[in-house]
Amino acid sequence: MFDRAIVRLLPAVPRPVVRKLSERYIAGPELKDAREAVRSLNAEGKAATIDVLGEEIRTEEEAAAIVRAYLDVFADIERCGLDSGVSVKVTGLGLKLGYELCRDNLRAVVEDAASRGNFVRIDMEDSSTTDDTLRLYRELREEAHDNIGVVLQAMLRRTASDIAALRDLKPSVRLCKGIYLEPADIAYQEYEAVRASYIRALEALLDAGSYVGIATHDEWLLGEAGRIVVERQLGRDEYEFQMLLGVRPRRGEQLVREGHRLRIYVPFGRHWYEYSLRRLQENPSIAGYVATDTLGRLLGKNGA
Repeated sequence: MFDRAIVRLLPAVPRPVVRKLSERYIAGPELKDAREAVRSLNAEGKAATIDVLGEEIRTEEEAAAIVRAYLDVFADIERCGLDSGVSVKVTGLGLKLGYELCRDNLRAVVEDAASRGNFVRIDMEDSSTTDDTLRLYRELREEAHDNIGVVLQAMLRRTASDIAALRDLKPSVRLCKGIYLEPADIAYQEYEAVRASYIRALEALLDAGSYVGIATHDEWLLGEAGRIVVERQLGRDEYEFQMLLGVRPRRGEQLVREGHRLRIYVPFGRHWYEYSLRRLQENPSIAGYVATDTLGRLLGKNGA
């Protein structure tokens, strides 16, 4: 009820206040903001993945602008010697305008990344895009593009079968819980069921020889994942942990001290306001987390 109450109030919150709430979790509106955020993370022993904000694409020109923004990101990463890849959303590349358009745009981003020795992660969005996202991933992999990975969501009931279907590709996968509100026939609704699905998916991916980005802030899942890493005697180059910018930074620092590779998701762009509202409205629990975390920082209890 607390989380949903916050969400209902969001449209009435002045933009400067939303900006203040979100600035810890979004690098800023410009590429230079992402650059400095990544530079600071690299200095702390953390890798990064940069995301250009902009999902509600309505025209081919807007999708092309997102492509150009990613090409600028790759050039900046190379020029500055940053340890960072990128994440892309298929809706940002024009999926809702046409599958072929999106595939061409995605291919352009992946090929530019390959020319610079970089990597592209295809984000997973709501369940209406899952089939097309996995189809795009397979098609580009079958075109011999190896510098590309995908995301799977533990909350989706289909994830176990998706892992089996991708097994032949030995995919690089970011495994997350998932943030989208989905109906019960599509996604697990119970907290513990999602956790259990996450561990099953992690084990299945490792069994299939996948490189897994263990993306979670859940302390229980971090502990279980750490146990699995030790039991399987995985080397530092065989997996990584992943977290969001500004979320549980002290826990992330602990992972680095323990010798794990950690990658931080760094979103930036001029669509920061729309991104902030959409993410909070899609999953009210995030709104509650941000409010609680902000209050904690004001009281001097930040960084857990």
